[in-house]
Amino acid sequence: MDSTRWSRRSARKALRRDLRRFDARLPSRHPGIAFTARITARVMTEPPFPAPAEEIATQIRKVLREAAADISRACDPADLASARDACAHHLGRRRRLEISPPVEFEASLALELEPVDQEAVASLLAAQRRQTVADVLRLQRTEALARELADPAAVLVRWAEQDQVDWTKRPSFTDVQAISDAFAQYRPEHEQAVEYEALELLRDFLSSFPDLPQKQMLYTVLASGMRHADRPEHSAKATALLNGHTAPRQDGGGSP
Repeated sequence: MDSTRWSRRSARKALRRDLRRFDARLPSRHPGIAFTARITARVMTEPPFPAPAEEIATQIRKVLREAAADISRACDPADLASARDACAHHLGRRRRLEISPPVEFEASLALELEPVDQEAVASLLAAQRRQTVADVLRLQRTEALARELADPAAVLVRWAEQDQVDWTKRPSFTDVQAISDAFAQYRPEHEQAVEYEALELLRDFLSSFPDLPQKQMLYTVLASGMRHADRPEHSAKATALLNGHTAPRQDGGGSP
C-alpha cells in the first residue's frame, strides 16, 4: 500500500515537472513573424495510474500548443498586449484529455517576441507607414484632379496645354461636357452622403433644360422658394444667377 501511494505521488510530481514551463513557437497574423510562448499546464484531476506520466504530459503539451496556435495566428504581433490577453484567455479554459480515466487540465502562458521577430515587426510597420503616405498622396491627387476636371472649362484648359495644339481639331462642347460629367460623378468616400447626392441630382436637373426661357423659369421658382423659406441671402444669390442668364450678350452681335 505504501509503495502504491509513493508511486502515485511520484507520478504526480513527474507530471507537474513535465508540464512546467515548456516552450512553443506560435504563428502570428503575418507569415514569417512568430510569437515565442512559455506555457505552464496544471492538471486538475488525479493522473491515471499506472499510465506513464511522460506519455500523458506529451499529449497535454500537444493539445496546448495546438490550442495556442489556433488563437495566435489571428493576432497582430505589433499589438503584443492584445495577443497576450487573447492567448491567455484561450489557454485558461479547462480542457479534457480523453483517456481512461479522463484528465482535466488548464494552462497559462507568457508570450514574447524574439529580437529577430521584433525587427521584422518594426520593418513591417515602417513599410506600412510608407505605403499609407503613398496611398494618401495618391488619393489627394485623384480627388484634386476629379474636382478640377468636373468643370468643362478645366477640361478645355487641359486640352489646350498639350504640345502643338491643333485648334482646328478642338473637342466639341458635347465631348467636353461628357468628360466633365464623368468626373463630376466621382466623390471621395467621405462625401458620399445624401447632401452630395441631392446636389448632383439638382445639377443634373438644371442642366436638362438647355433653353434660356426654361432656365429663367427654373431660377425664378428657385429664388421664390428660397424667399418663402426665409432664406433671403440664398434667394438673392439665385436672383443674381437669374440676372446672369437674362443679361444681354456682349459679343458685338445683334442690331446696332
